[in-house]
Amino acid sequence: MTLPSPLPESLVGAAQQLSGHVVTCANKIYSRPSIMSAMDTDEVSVILPSSTTSGLTLSLHPLPILNVSEHLTRLKLQKNAASPFVLGALLGTQNGREVEIVNTFELAVEGEDEAVDHGFLVSRRDQYKQVFPSLEFIGWYTVAPHPTSRHIALHEQACYCSTPLLLVLQPNINLASSSVNSQTLPFKAYEPSVEIRDRKSRSVFIEVPYNVETGEAERIAVDWTARGGGSGTSLESHLQTQRSAVKMLHERILVLVKYVTDVIAGQAIKDHVTLRSLSALIASLPATENRAFRDEFATEYADVQLTAVLSSLTKSANILNDVQFPF
Repeated sequence: MTLPSPLPESLVGAAQQLSGHVVTCANKIYSRPSIMSAMDTDEVSVILPSSTTSGLTLSLHPLPILNVSEHLTRLKLQKNAASPFVLGALLGTQNGREVEIVNTFELAVEGEDEAVDHGFLVSRRDQYKQVFPSLEFIGWYTVAPHPTSRHIALHEQACYCSTPLLLVLQPNINLASSSVNSQTLPFKAYEPSVEIRDRKSRSVFIEVPYNVETGEAERIAVDWTARGGGSGTSLESHLQTQRSAVKMLHERILVLVKYVTDVIAGQAIKDHVTLRSLSALIASLPATENRAFRDEFATEYADVQLTAVLSSLTKSANILNDVQFPF
């Protein structure tokens, strides 16, 4: 069903004179005073105030949060843009007024007008349906400071369920501010509605509070992802430990160099015990410029390079033998 276009500017003045208006949402009728905000001077807000509440119970799982964040980060790097256009579909389950957002997938757009590629959407939805029969298309997600009339136009294309939800990632949101969602995540969810003003209707959004719901398997998966996922090996762990040790050693050496520099400049008190300990530490270090050390190092390096060459020759001989064997 195609919803009417936003309120024309010619009706804004008349709407200000009304003592109230009616909002319909989920077969319910709300009344509130027709008070125009400062934002309406440029564009009529498509978000109803927090006094208008939604009866929807929404649960958000960790996987959609990770998917949307990864989608935004990847597009930033690929397009070298601070605010790329992000668009994706939400998958989940709905039982009456209880909705769960379980998974997401990216959407393709057509042309410069950023129209949704419906063929791609239907294909991906059917593919997910074969693997996860319980998941349905329940809405879409994007990245923006707040929904605008542009999102209303995009929302009207999501005609694959009765009331598609909108999940918005707001990277620059002030998490300390109070809102309907007392969350520490830069996400907000919205439910579509129709607002009636002066016998005219327009599409709007109502903010929906949500809860982050995780199962035992999801907690394990998120923790596994935070620790680096399956790319971690014993060699990587060893190298990471060595890197941390070298970094700590470098920081402590900088502290000693700064102390000696300050002593020489007369900015620090000369401590003979510390200076003697530092001198003994320097004397115990191997002399890397010694000729015998350089010769031994060159021999070790040559042995390693020879081993690598022999390994490469052995591999090449095995490949040649495999090629000649059938003949």
